[in-house]
Amino acid sequence: MKQLIRIGQAFYAAALFVYGCQQVYFGSFRDVFFSVYQLHLPFLNVFAFLFGLYLIITGALLVVPGTGKKAALLLGAIWMALFLGTHMTYELISEPNKLYHLGLWTTPLKELALAGGAFVVAYSFENSLTGKLAVLEKIMPYGNLFFLYTMTSYGISHLIYAEFLVNTVPDWMANHLFWVNLTGIALTASGIAIMLGIRIRIIALLLSLMIFLWFWLVHVPGALSNPVANRGNLLASAFDALAYSGVALLIGLTMKQQKWVEDIERWR
Repeated sequence: MKQLIRIGQAFYAAALFVYGCQQVYFGSFRDVFFSVYQLHLPFLNVFAFLFGLYLIITGALLVVPGTGKKAALLLGAIWMALFLGTHMTYELISEPNKLYHLGLWTTPLKELALAGGAFVVAYSFENSLTGKLAVLEKIMPYGNLFFLYTMTSYGISHLIYAEFLVNTVPDWMANHLFWVNLTGIALTASGIAIMLGIRIRIIALLLSLMIFLWFWLVHVPGALSNPVANRGNLLASAFDALAYSGVALLIGLTMKQQKWVEDIERWR
């Protein structure tokens, strides 16, 4: 069990390392991390470089005994601050298109999933904290909901935009539309079920396995075909999938019941 938990943590840490290297190499923020507002930042390359170093260091700290929980909690707070402070403000104030188009939220929701994932990683560490970061432990048990909301939204997006996603299915697989729709149903159903506290372990483990298969079958071939195109977006997306697989694995291994369900039962 402990080895599998370390694997889940390592998947998330590996993604942070890749993100950090991209930040340093390209000298700008990935649009998942910072909205288009970044274009107006002075010394953008300096901020991107520093943030990249922070991600690399945090990824290393996640696999060092005794430092992982604190590093994950701080990262979760930073991801959430960037999501609320840049993506949400842009979508609500500056976005020229209609907000009900789910496709507009694809990029912001990735950061929400990473924020929730960081809290899930923190939850997987058994030690407790003292000091200022200890207050984030109160948010930690609910972090999975941010991750699962993104998974559910992506599932619905697969169903709505199925015709546009068929090209993401490997050529050697028959009936591309079927696989896109099946993926959408699986993501939507698993996200809702886990949020409701239904069969958390088995569904989360199956979700982790499904995303891990995507990582190898869909994302890795795409990333290898052109790893630096569009600021290395295909490579980053591959490691998004690896991070999500690790988060789902940790949910399945460490979460016995949804905290909000426990709260409601306590209030009865």
